[in-house]
Amino acid sequence: MSIINQKYHRQILLKELGTEGQEKLLKAKVLVIGAGGLGCPALQYLAAAGIGHIGIVDYDIIEITNLHRQILYNTLDIGLPKAIIAAKKLQLLNPDIIITPYHFRLTNRNALELLKDYDVIIDGSDNFATRYLINDACFLLKKTLIYGAIFRFEGQIAVFNQNQPTSVNFRDLFANPPNPSNSPACNIAGVLGVIPGIIGSLQATEAIKIIAEIGVPLYNCLLTYNALYNQSYQIQITPNPASIQFMPKNRTEFEFFDYFGFCSTYDDFREISPQTFETLLQTSDKLTIIDVREPFEMPLISHFPHLKIPLPELAKHINSLPSNNTIVVFCQSGQRSRQAYSIIKQHRDDLSIFSLAGGIEDWLITYKSRIV
Repeated sequence: MSIINQKYHRQILLKELGTEGQEKLLKAKVLVIGAGGLGCPALQYLAAAGIGHIGIVDYDIIEITNLHRQILYNTLDIGLPKAIIAAKKLQLLNPDIIITPYHFRLTNRNALELLKDYDVIIDGSDNFATRYLINDACFLLKKTLIYGAIFRFEGQIAVFNQNQPTSVNFRDLFANPPNPSNSPACNIAGVLGVIPGIIGSLQATEAIKIIAEIGVPLYNCLLTYNALYNQSYQIQITPNPASIQFMPKNRTEFEFFDYFGFCSTYDDFREISPQTFETLLQTSDKLTIIDVREPFEMPLISHFPHLKIPLPELAKHINSLPSNNTIVVFCQSGQRSRQAYSIIKQHRDDLSIFSLAGGIEDWLITYKSRIV
């Protein structure tokens, strides 16, 4: 028996899969967007199953609050980039496959070029703007998308854009973005650590079934699982005529679509560009700037006075924020600062508050270009 057959022997024994199915897995290319709660289990099982080429997109770093659910990592990894560390560990698990990390933000300017080379896309993102972006890119490229989401004790999964044009996509499920106050992130609402493990494993399962062409994938239906009450159910998803109202029709429309603006309609979200932030720094004497990153995160910022309040501690400091100052919150990439914005606005509607678009890294690029 060859080494390859030894490695995958237990699943090759399944008559539905067999050697032919295993060969399909070894030839497949799967892109996992997000190496967090959903991405970690999906990546581990895909690598172990012998998916020939796995891509990992994640711009975030590993934090101590990740470890209760993102069990691919450990305490020695804190502060390191998720995509890079995940790739190294998965390569140890299976050195015979190709693993490509992408340590950058997925945007509508790079998504089409990145996704086009992969067969199946797994969405392990944690915000609606990115989910819409991924869905639209998959729709334009005719790529199968495996969607997953978690909330507290519950998770859901579906397969979109399969067998176009008869299949549904994410916009058929959510033609318009939900109100952010009704769908807070897990750092606000909390999540049982095993839930992303269950849903992420199911995402990997669907990918294997689709690639090997076995079983009945979750086409045109949403599977929901609730661990607290041991309940699971499926609902059929049908095409929603309203879904095409805002969907980009071509590459140009996609690249200029404002996904964060689209998903902020319901919470009056306000964001400022790095250039506008530069102007505020130079002209305003009533400015309170808050870094919501964890204390260990790099780069350290000494370019302007600011408060260091990690996002999990923010709620305790909201009442002390000055009402007559402009508040700007920033993080590494602009994701957590959006959450910080929502938290502050829920408690202090009197404040003039902005989130720094693109995070501190984008501002540093602007800053360096100004002083050169």
